[in-house]
Amino acid sequence: MATALKNIIVVGGSYVGKATAQELAKIIPSTHRILLIEPHSHFHHLFAFPRFAIVPGQEHKAFIPYTNLFTSLLPSPTSTPTPHSVIQARVLSVHPHHILLDREWHNSTQIPFEYLVVATGTRLSEPAGMRDNEKASSVAYLREHQNDVKKAKSILIAGGGAVGVQMATDLKEYYPDKEITVVQSRPLLMPQYHEGLHNLIMERFSELGIKFITGSRIQVPPEGFPASTPFTVNLTNGTSLPGKYDFVILATGQTPNTDLLTSLPASPESGSLLNPSNGFINIRPTLQFQDAQYPHLFAVGDIADTGLRKAARPGAVQAGVVARNINALIRGGEAVEEFPRQPAGIHLTLGLKYNVVFRNPDVEAGQTEPTVIKRDDGREDMGVEGWWERMGVKINGPQQYHL
Repeated sequence: MATALKNIIVVGGSYVGKATAQELAKIIPSTHRILLIEPHSHFHHLFAFPRFAIVPGQEHKAFIPYTNLFTSLLPSPTSTPTPHSVIQARVLSVHPHHILLDREWHNSTQIPFEYLVVATGTRLSEPAGMRDNEKASSVAYLREHQNDVKKAKSILIAGGGAVGVQMATDLKEYYPDKEITVVQSRPLLMPQYHEGLHNLIMERFSELGIKFITGSRIQVPPEGFPASTPFTVNLTNGTSLPGKYDFVILATGQTPNTDLLTSLPASPESGSLLNPSNGFINIRPTLQFQDAQYPHLFAVGDIADTGLRKAARPGAVQAGVVARNINALIRGGEAVEEFPRQPAGIHLTLGLKYNVVFRNPDVEAGQTEPTVIKRDDGREDMGVEGWWERMGVKINGPQQYHL
């Protein structure tokens, strides 16, 4: 009589959740299966959203089917079918040994697990993140945003992080006659990095003619900005920008996706599963929950309070650590591998072709200056077919991007 497979659940199918599920599938024994739970119908290639919200004709490429996520790991098409699954659903709550979904899977909304990995990341404002779960409506939103941008003459971008910087440079390069202004609450753009990155971006802003306002935030009206244009924008420092703007792009902040943990009790010793100062999940260096009563629960990527810059590259490294620690526990060992702490780095587009790889100096290694690699090899679609292939979808013709 066949023995029922034990579940390892990964909640969240973005970059780090996807990587965690795939790393686990490569090494866990046949007694277990991976269930990747994600409300989106398709993988969202977030890095492309800022570009595809401006430049038309590429938007459908940013949403990639999950269909071959696990089958792509099989050695050949004739291999035994994979037991692993991607479930399109939202996890309403996590309990010590089961989760509750917002819809039924195999005639139940409750799924038991032996191990669980939270990879829910953060919520982002549109267009950096999509509100809808289906591809068709998300593609429609990006096309609508493109049309709004095209009609606008003067555009204000709220936020000087990566999304705001990338959209500003893309906009000014694609529409050189439009007035583009970036409003940033802090003195420097992208202040999590060495100030050399701010200086580099400001050189690019100057070259393109992008305006920059620092030291304040915009006030978003409760009812949103008016449909009639142009309109005045008020700032939190009490000043107002003249009534010439006809479109505002919100590129501000990240909110931790931790609602699913509200039903999970914390032990009296830990006090809280979350860091009260930032809302991220308290973890051990092994990426297990810090709360000692949950050694079988892990957090990875942006949702984990690692102290590192929130980015996909360190998250992908953490995915491997989580997979190996869970595999060790399954096989009767201990979770001992710790996630590495590396200087913050980013691959940042500063226009349709110009881009830069920037890494903070590794102080422990004696570095005092950042690493800067400038490139002029960017493509309009940002080389998106590479991500389709990582998801197991080989592109043989443009029609496949509409899957």
